[in-house]
Amino acid sequence: MITTKLRKCRVCRAEYEQRQSFAVRCSPACGSVLAFQRLAKVKKAAKTIERKADKVKREKLKTRGDWIKEAQIEFNKYVRLRDSGKGCISCGSACGESSVGGSGDAGHFRSRGSAPHLRFDERNCHLQCKRCNRYLSGNVADYRVGLVKRIGLDAVVALEADQEPRRHTVDDLKAIKQKYAALTRELRGKE
Repeated sequence: MITTKLRKCRVCRAEYEQRQSFAVRCSPACGSVLAFQRLAKVKKAAKTIERKADKVKREKLKTRGDWIKEAQIEFNKYVRLRDSGKGCISCGSACGESSVGGSGDAGHFRSRGSAPHLRFDERNCHLQCKRCNRYLSGNVADYRVGLVKRIGLDAVVALEADQEPRRHTVDDLKAIKQKYAALTRELRGKE
């Protein structure tokens, strides 16, 4: 005499008599649903693996310029957040929220074009209103006055005299991006 156990179907959760030890569904219809679910899981796992592989490929295709852009974005986010509440370094006006779309820019005292070696120097970059940074070309004269108040005359003179070229490698740029992303997360955690 064969004894049967009552089990719950994995698909519809209805009770059925299990006549075979490997049966996990109550009917062939539920079996096809179960097979479809398994197939969907396999396809999802394959897509995840494919996305990861694509991400690795995209990382390999990035140029040094792409890495500079990404590192600059993280650096600028950090500067905006670091200086939020201080106001524009040039004119002193409130710069609003510190996010990317806010009314403040991360303005460089010595521009990135004329002094690219100072683009990631925290002494050279401060929160600046969009008016001063974009429309007044950095408002350099007032920026210098504000910079002397913030970091001191000796530091400003050293910054102006710094002509030592620095060429960041891709690994340096990755490290800079990670460093400023971590500092930004840390500052956001304190808010």
